[in-house]
Amino acid sequence: MKQIAFTLLVILSLTLIQGCDKKPERMDDFLAEFATVIKQGDTYRFKLDNGKVLSPIEVKDFHGSDGDRVILYWTPLNGDKIEIKNITPVFSGDVLFEGYPENYKNDPLKIISVWVEGDYLNLILEIEYHSTPHTIALYKDTSTEGTDLYLSHSMNNDPPGYFQIMYASFRLSKLKSLNETEVPFRLFIYSNKELRQFNFTLVGAG
Repeated sequence: MKQIAFTLLVILSLTLIQGCDKKPERMDDFLAEFATVIKQGDTYRFKLDNGKVLSPIEVKDFHGSDGDRVILYWTPLNGDKIEIKNITPVFSGDVLFEGYPENYKNDPLKIISVWVEGDYLNLILEIEYHSTPHTIALYKDTSTEGTDLYLSHSMNNDPPGYFQIMYASFRLSKLKSLNETEVPFRLFIYSNKELRQFNFTLVGAG
């Protein structure tokens, strides 16, 4: 799968149904990117995975904590100033060095996109969800010499439901070593009844 960053230019238009002679009204263009919450007191800023820090002119109806991962929908203004359109929380976690293979689960999921940017492995997945929360985790296989990671997905006996999009982000900083500038690793995800392999390199280590 092509490694892509989740940076989307979204152009939305609203067509008025009253009166066929009226022109469509277009909403403002905005960007959507994975980001990390920086909270200092009551002030919020957001750090993109490319290292850029954004300062919103106003934050409404958001009560996240420092270090949380989100999808930030925003419009650029001047410099690092932005206007926020929406903030969507994202599941986040760290690489687990214990638990594989005994806690590993490979319940069905579909990969929409997976990529590495900065210190994060980001995923967009499709799962079948009804009412019971699912569990995902990222395990390192410590029995191998290289760096092999396995994405675990458990439906927790959730009954059949509807397909939904799920976003996840895992910090990879624990893979870094003091004497390495790059950390190549393999990621394994069970999808469409087969174990798929993705090769990535975490840069900026050391």
